[in-house]
Amino acid sequence: MSDALNTGNAEESLLNLAKFSEANAVRLAKELSESLNNSSTGHLHNKIGGQQSQHHYPIPLPASLQQTSNNRIKSNRPSREDSALQTAKACTESILASLTKVASGGSQASSDLRTLETARRQTDAAAKDVQDALSLRKLASYATDALGARRYADAARAVSDYEKVHPSERAKVIAGPHAIRAYERAKDVLQRTVLEQYESAVSSSNLKGLSELTPLLGMLDLADKGVGLYLRFSQNTLGNMIESDLKQGASNRNLDEEENETSAMAVCSQLAKIFNVAVTHLRHHLPMVAFSLGSADGDAAMVQLVHAEVENRAIEIIRNFMSAQRLGVLHSKAKGVGDRMEERYLSEEALDEGVYGGEDGGGFMGMTSTTNVPDKSMRLEGIDDCGFKAELGTFMNMNAKLDEIALLMQHTESYERFIRHAVDEVNKARELRKTQRREEKKRQWLEQLVNEGKDATLEESEKFDLMEMKAQADQRVQDVLPPQTQLNEVVAEVGGYLSVMERALLLANFQRAFFKVSIPDDRNYTPITILKATRSPNAAGCLALQTILVEECLYAAQQSTLRAFATGHSGTASVAANLSCDVLGRILLQFMSQRAEAGSALLKPGDGLISGQGGLGQAALSVMSTAQKGLSNAAKGRRGVVGSDDNEDERALMKKRVEEGIARSCASLNDLEVAIDYTQRLEEKLVSEMESTFPPGKRPTEQLQKCIKELSTVTDAYRSASQDAAENLVAIIMPRVRSIVSECVGQDAAPGTSFMTSGTSVVSTVRMNYNLDDEAYEMAQISEGYMARLCQLLDELLDPLRVHLAPSLSDAVLLGMIGGASKRLEAAIKKSQFTALGALALDSDIRSFINFIKDRVDSEALLSSATLYKTCNSLARLVQISHLMNVDDLEDVLDLISSSKRKNMWDLTLNDAKAFLNLRVEFESRKVNELLQEWN
Repeated sequence: MSDALNTGNAEESLLNLAKFSEANAVRLAKELSESLNNSSTGHLHNKIGGQQSQHHYPIPLPASLQQTSNNRIKSNRPSREDSALQTAKACTESILASLTKVASGGSQASSDLRTLETARRQTDAAAKDVQDALSLRKLASYATDALGARRYADAARAVSDYEKVHPSERAKVIAGPHAIRAYERAKDVLQRTVLEQYESAVSSSNLKGLSELTPLLGMLDLADKGVGLYLRFSQNTLGNMIESDLKQGASNRNLDEEENETSAMAVCSQLAKIFNVAVTHLRHHLPMVAFSLGSADGDAAMVQLVHAEVENRAIEIIRNFMSAQRLGVLHSKAKGVGDRMEERYLSEEALDEGVYGGEDGGGFMGMTSTTNVPDKSMRLEGIDDCGFKAELGTFMNMNAKLDEIALLMQHTESYERFIRHAVDEVNKARELRKTQRREEKKRQWLEQLVNEGKDATLEESEKFDLMEMKAQADQRVQDVLPPQTQLNEVVAEVGGYLSVMERALLLANFQRAFFKVSIPDDRNYTPITILKATRSPNAAGCLALQTILVEECLYAAQQSTLRAFATGHSGTASVAANLSCDVLGRILLQFMSQRAEAGSALLKPGDGLISGQGGLGQAALSVMSTAQKGLSNAAKGRRGVVGSDDNEDERALMKKRVEEGIARSCASLNDLEVAIDYTQRLEEKLVSEMESTFPPGKRPTEQLQKCIKELSTVTDAYRSASQDAAENLVAIIMPRVRSIVSECVGQDAAPGTSFMTSGTSVVSTVRMNYNLDDEAYEMAQISEGYMARLCQLLDELLDPLRVHLAPSLSDAVLLGMIGGASKRLEAAIKKSQFTALGALALDSDIRSFINFIKDRVDSEALLSSATLYKTCNSLARLVQISHLMNVDDLEDVLDLISSSKRKNMWDLTLNDAKAFLNLRVEFESRKVNELLQEWN
């Protein structure tokens, strides 16, 4: 066709297209004629002398086209009389005639094909009816023969296969009435025979007979009757096995009847036997029941029966246990004891009542003598016991009772998980059977459409699925077991008793830990455990201590929570997790915060263990006095006169006691950092335990996970408390820091005293002075300035804290001290005058100050100047002041400020910049104001 159009003349192209259409129509008509008539008529009309003719075929060209074609053959040039309209009309008429012939041939072919398809369907249906009729005769005969030979299984399979044939009415006529009557008679006799034998097997508990006959019930449409009989057999068998096992267990224990009822181990043993019998029975019988009697929901009825038998006995045993152990009474007592403990430790009068270690704080921090430790422990225990021992007994007895309750719940939860698994499997089998019935019904419906001569299209299939979905939506399927059974309610009640008693025991363990740490005993302090073992011996925290408080409290919380996790009961586990979060986040946090506050107070310079401007404080003198008395008593037992060696020993002992006091005071702050680490470990432990104990993807498990995640909130609370403790300690030592800075820069000295002046000797007292000439600057470079003295005094104040505080606390205290010192230095700088050399000296002093800081920080991040400046804004301002004062020309100020602001490293305001630039003696105040005003 494309070749016909490759001409330069439009008329020529239309003529060629008409010829191509004629040839194509001739070919198609020929093929249709041969396929429909199956004769050689077309060949006779198209053969002349053994050759095919291209122009003589029964489909002639229109006259107008033939005339146009003949004219084009006679002359190669177009005739002037032929118009373009005539040529186009002729070509169009030719094409239309060709298409009409093709359409008429296709319509005839389609009609013939439909006739043939209808005949084929009728033939297939007749063949299927004949085949179904033969199958019916064969199966009816086979069922009759098998029944006569008492081969009931073969007869039942034949009956089942007969039911699956689904014959049409014509197939039944072909099979004959004798075959249908034979089948119905054989089925009726077989049903009565099998049912009688099945009832006999149930009555005699013949398990072998039941195993052989149960699969036949579903084949014979006896599933509904078979379910009732099999359940009767299961009920008798299950009850006999349970009673037998319970009697055998009671005879094996050498205990009297009263002890059997009250012993927790006996109760757990009884429950275990009941549950094991139920599990064994379901494992052996449920698969066969589901396969053979599933069409009548026999598997669901079996699970319901077993659970009912177990539930009645288990509830009775658990109720008797609760009554014998007086759990209701213990619950009330435990709640009262726990409320009194919580009120005691959360009340505002806790410190006044001595709950946190006494009014003097000595026993609280462990500074007093250890000679009367047992007496003090008994006194504290008597005051703060809150009636735990009197009402609930000893810790050992309480732990044992809670273990027994947890074991009972563990047995029950194990059975609960098994029965729920069995319910899930039954529900899956239900869905599978429903799907199979729906597919079979759909197949029959589509076959019926085909037999009626209709097309089984995809649209019809979707229509059937929609109708089935609506029908199933209207049908309500009864649950195998309710979401909350009576056994679940009883176990939840036991879990409630366990949770309240667990709370009382947990609070009692915390209380005992509070007592221990309040007693001055060296065993209460251990080296801090959260640091790496590869740290440098002189690093921050190298001598840090921690108390036993955090370890004992976190261990008690972990044991309490894991015991609840071991029950497998998600509700009890969630309550235990919430309880741990509550006690750790409130009671322990407040206790440690109070200890940290008291420990910080003992470190106050001048009044506490750290020396101030006036020497050692009262707390340090008290410790030294105690040490001196100890040495004096020891010296009385020795011969000779106390000499210089004794004085050295006395001073060494006093120094050691003061260092111990500082370490123990710092330990109260370190406990907060230890608590952060231990709480994170506890959360990881509980998450791991949850993943290995509770089924994933269940709603109760997700709820438990949320409860565990609340420990992260407790960790954040500890972190915030640690920061507050560090800020409190900084506030306590800040007055000494300010006095050190004032003393070093000369603000407390007589006015007019300078660090170095030209032509004079060094003054005995070092002062801040940046109004330096050449000679004074040279002398400053070889002399010890005020900054060295400042760093020395700050180091003397910081070093006892740095080695005894945890690294993060040490860095926080250091940065707090540096922040206060930097503010003081900035105020002193504002009162000074600067020369260019003085500005260089300021830059050197600030760099020395920064190097001093970096040598004492522990965090690697703070070794970066940018991070250090962001963390300590006051220090960053000092650096910016140094850079501002060291500009050579006022024109450079704008570039300095702009570049620093782009880096987000500029905190000085316009007024600050004016004030500091006016301190340079070389800069005129007028030019400074004009420059910065223009910049603003």
